[in-house]
Amino acid sequence: MKPSSSGGVRIAGMLLACLFCAIPSFAQGTDKAWSLLQSAVSDKDKEHRASSVKALGLLANNSKAADLATNALADENSEVRAAAAEALGQMRAKATAPKLKQVIQSDKEPSVVMASARSLIALGDPVGYNVYYAVLTGERKTGTSLRDEQKKALRDPKKMAEFGFEQGIGFVPFAGIGVGAVKALTKDDTSPVRAAAAKVLARDSDPKSAKALIDAASDKSWIVRAAALDAIAHRNDPTLAVQIQSHLDDDKDEVRYTAAAAIIHLQDVQSGATGRKSR
Repeated sequence: MKPSSSGGVRIAGMLLACLFCAIPSFAQGTDKAWSLLQSAVSDKDKEHRASSVKALGLLANNSKAADLATNALADENSEVRAAAAEALGQMRAKATAPKLKQVIQSDKEPSVVMASARSLIALGDPVGYNVYYAVLTGERKTGTSLRDEQKKALRDPKKMAEFGFEQGIGFVPFAGIGVGAVKALTKDDTSPVRAAAAKVLARDSDPKSAKALIDAASDKSWIVRAAALDAIAHRNDPTLAVQIQSHLDDDKDEVRYTAAAAIIHLQDVQSGATGRKSR
């Protein structure tokens, strides 16, 4: 037996009524969510501020969230400032790039400087690569030295190890290198963080970064050497292969293996390019 048309109308009416009843509830939930975040970003507890500011990164294309994160760049606590810089990159807030550049110039805390650089790169601004170049080489791309206070902060092993543990071992090209990186960090060694900088420079098209990576492949730290060779491979520039052949004789197994794989990869890139041209 088919339901009557009047019964169908009643059901439809009930569904619409339920829908309209839910709308105010949803709006109230949004208001409560904003109230919670706004209260947390100004909380006396620095951990609450940092956590809430970090969460703002989920809100892409949201001017209200971008304003909250931008204001947090001036927080007295470096963890909060770093979280704010990171969030701005995650939310793709391109309008904040000039502010992030100011932070890089003025902030003395490595965690804040590096977070700002990462966000600039995420926003498509190559200026962010300059920080990683400075971490790897100790110099700015212009050839001038870093300011004394910045150089001191970026080369302070304890500071770098404090914020850079995750970043520092993130470069690992082969699983076996991870243990060595962790041991280096426990000795307050900045090598893993410099290695992480090398990994980021793999994506920088500036020839100066290519030169910096070639130089870093001869670094006294095997962790930096391996990371530099890994980054060179990822630049996909076959002309760099001949410049790293000497590292096939490195005294560290992991470095030799990385050099070998990098050379083969770059030769494959060259062969692929030659094959396409001949078609």
